[in-house]
Amino acid sequence: LLVEPPWRPAVLWDRVTLTCQGLETAGATTWYRNGQRWGQEGSECLTITESGTYTCDRPSNGRSPSVTVSNARLVLQLPAQELLEGDTVTLRCRC
Repeated sequence: LLVEPPWRPAVLWDRVTLTCQGLETAGATTWYRNGQRWGQEGSECLTITESGTYTCDRPSNGRSPSVTVSNARLVLQLPAQELLEGDTVTLRCRC
């Protein structure tokens, strides 16, 4: 599950778009919000307008890891990349 922009945690006011990546065609995508089927079924991209925990499912790949999108007013964000001890990282405090 690809999240744009690539900051964690994801917040609504960043205009978050989720893309379900996999081997199947776009029509095979099922979206879930808080464990329930939700949204634009069949579309591989989803622009988030409500906070919650999202996953997608494609027949050949199974269900994706979850992504939580919050509506928090103040967050400390970090890049959504794997970090190792000693790496330099940019944090941003958003409000």
